[in-house]
Amino acid sequence: QVQLVESGGGLVQTGGSLRLSCVTLGRTSSINVMGWFRQAPGKEREFVARVSRGGDTTYYADSAKGRFTISRDNAKNTVYLQMNSLKPEDTAVYFCAGAGVWRRADLISTRYDYDYWGQGTQVTVSS
Repeated sequence: QVQLVESGGGLVQTGGSLRLSCVTLGRTSSINVMGWFRQAPGKEREFVARVSRGGDTTYYADSAKGRFTISRDNAKNTVYLQMNSLKPEDTAVYFCAGAGVWRRADLISTRYDYDYWGQGTQVTVSS
């Protein structure tokens, strides 16, 4: 069993920063790539960023490049998303996701390639 638990969301003004955390509980050895997604009201869930199992390879959506940083601390079974220069369009529920170790890391590209999901944490950016 694997459980992902996010925290760190909240209300922030435009230009502010937040750091989201996602702790993996249970069989942490089952997780390969970790990612962050977000979903705004009435919109599809969209990819934000992902990090490799070792933490050395990252990939970002264009909307996140230069403002967001994903990282992971495997000793703490935790993945982080540091978000700076936040904009009102970043307002969404942010979800942490993990892909199973049975998947090839280089083929993980969409939300359907992730096997474990957290419950989400709300991020609201006021203008």
